[in-house]
Amino acid sequence: MNPRASNLAWLAAIVAIGLNLRPLLTSVSPLMGVILHTTGLSFRGASLLTGLPVVAMGVCAFGAGALSRSIGNARGVAFGLIAIVAACAGRLVGGSAAALIASAAIAGTGVAVIQALLPGVMKTRFAARLPFAMGLYSASIMAGGGFGASITPAVASRVSWQAGLAFWAVPALIALAVWMLLMRADALPRASSTRHAPRAPSLFLNRRAWTLGIFFGLVNGGYTSLVAWMPAYYQQLGRGVTESGALLAMLTAFQAASALLLPMAAARFGGGRDRRPWIALGLVAQFAGFALLVVAPLWSPLAVVALLGAGLGGVFALSLVLTLDHADDPALAARLVAFVQGVGFVIAAAAPVVAGIVRDVSGGFSMTWTMLAASLVAMIALNVVFGPRSYARALRQQAGAPDAINGPRDTRRTRRADRSSATRDTDGGNARRSPLP
Repeated sequence: MNPRASNLAWLAAIVAIGLNLRPLLTSVSPLMGVILHTTGLSFRGASLLTGLPVVAMGVCAFGAGALSRSIGNARGVAFGLIAIVAACAGRLVGGSAAALIASAAIAGTGVAVIQALLPGVMKTRFAARLPFAMGLYSASIMAGGGFGASITPAVASRVSWQAGLAFWAVPALIALAVWMLLMRADALPRASSTRHAPRAPSLFLNRRAWTLGIFFGLVNGGYTSLVAWMPAYYQQLGRGVTESGALLAMLTAFQAASALLLPMAAARFGGGRDRRPWIALGLVAQFAGFALLVVAPLWSPLAVVALLGAGLGGVFALSLVLTLDHADDPALAARLVAFVQGVGFVIAAAAPVVAGIVRDVSGGFSMTWTMLAASLVAMIALNVVFGPRSYARALRQQAGAPDAINGPRDTRRTRRADRSSATRDTDGGNARRSPLP
């Protein structure tokens, strides 16, 4: 397979996988009424169907590094797809409350593994065009969420609610088949071997890893809070169920568009690997959206969801690119992105719970939106520290060791590497080119 066709095939596979990472969450909400009636689940128990996968995305991401070391990133992604296929298919025959909750945990584990390991594959395969590949991947994730909410009710109305949930085993199985074919026909370039290398210290001791994880968590916490409570907020203001649901669908559409376009703009016009101006742009857009939710939610709901969706989608994709930028070695980059998503999705799972508590205490949602807007101000300030020249230095500063992650190196060699890294930053890091379109 020639390089151009190979890259296009891998991109198509990445999109196919991304489309399968959110329907397990968004397919549940439209059928919640019939699920509650049929299974006898309480509202608290039903919340596990969406909350448990998000928790699994965080907790299980921490173990993805061990899976990667034992079977490799590409095989790990296949393992994650198998878990999603099994969980969704099981919903066709397992209509009990316990079976649904178990399937949510299994599917969430599969998603966690894919989200932790697939960026490492992308770092290896598309090193020179990473923002484009990551934007396409992020956009496909958000589009998949929209498909889950829109297609599931149609299938359920024609067959059964179990079939509506189980339908998502089909595209996951197709993605798995495509991925396995590519693994056989066009193996990934080999990263540096770590089988006999000394075990790297834990990222739990690294300040930058925690900073990136908290940053990523706050971004996704805004999204999970909006998904959980924005329709209820507009219904409280007098809008109908259909209209409030349509606003959520439009939010997803703006997210997908921004997740694709903002990383591409950052790569083309950013002047190197400095993502900060574009991340700040996305954060400001979110702040403006939350401000409108507080002061004038009925003035233009479309403007609200456009600002929030564009900001959330773009910052989601760019925060993953920023994390991968911190390490040139794909193995280390994969470990770092797994850790960041582990921390981030645990925060994201807690965010709507905290938002609901604040709503109960305050009697409305305005305080919730105000708190999320305040967190964005903190994120805009925190974004300043993510300069390209700090990437390698931040990962080396671990537990007081000058080069704890990458291994001991001569001080002069370290200084030369830092100068070389700074040079790559100024010329945009475009030394390697990929034959992507």
